Amino acid sequence: MAEGIVIRNAHFPGRAPIDAYGNGGFRFADMSHRGSILCLPSGIHGWEPEDTAALRPTDFDRVFQQTERIEILLVGTGRDLKPLPMPLRQAFREAGISADPMSTGAAVRTYNVLLAEDRAVAAALVAVD
Repeated sequence: MAEGIVIRNAHFPGRAPIDAYGNGGFRFADMSHRGSILCLPSGIHGWEPEDTAALRPTDFDRVFQQTERIEILLVGTGRDLKPLPMPLRQAFREAGISADPMSTGAAVRTYNVLLAEDRAVAAALVAVD
């Protein structure tokens, strides 16, 4: 009996550098993903914040579930740097996470360097065209 197409949440179960970004997605670990991603200690996950122009603490629930393994969170806010809203900055501060917003390109480059240094880094990367 055929089940049809099974859609699963996008997840790569490991840490990997980001090889490329643009065209609405990312390349990593010889794969590509269309859309935004979270790079966490538990792996790389597809990420769909409700409004990338107004990120909220609930957009980062998966990050807050892994706070004991994250010291630095790089937030790639798209083509340009956008400041994080005060409620989000406060939530990160309370969780003991240093959150640094920057353009997605800068966040990808910084993430790769910190990952190579085996730092407790994570990244929330908004896809860019």
